[in-house]
Amino acid sequence: MIRVTETILLDESEIRERFRRSSGPGGQNVNKVSTAVQLRFDVRNSRSLPDDVRVRLVRLAGRRMTGEGVLIIEARRFRTQERNRQDARDRLIGLVRKAAEALAPRRKTRPTGESRKRRLASKRRRSEFKKTRRPVPVPEI
Repeated sequence: MIRVTETILLDESEIRERFRRSSGPGGQNVNKVSTAVQLRFDVRNSRSLPDDVRVRLVRLAGRRMTGEGVLIIEARRFRTQERNRQDARDRLIGLVRKAAEALAPRRKTRPTGESRKRRLASKRRRSEFKKTRRPVPVPEI
């Protein structure tokens, strides 16, 4: 079990990891050793996540989420498989933690009277400035 917060524990059996060759630094090992990690976590079918966290996580994941509801995290920053594996897991934990934070409800606000006056004055100045761009009328004789 991976502890994310006090109340959320991710079951390691829900996480799938695939290792493959990575581009980038690695010297002679770059073409021989599978150090890049592709972590897959099925968000839609996970029993570890509460419903509200699941909904927020899907929204946070964006393009990393497949159509089937699987979150894919790729890690290839480091030269060793173990560090990339830990990096991918840390990023998953970070995403779930962020999704676990409930958003504060939005409070409606209104512009102050003074800010409205400033906005309208600015619009008037801009309008006057643009009027100077108009062609000068030619008086008819």
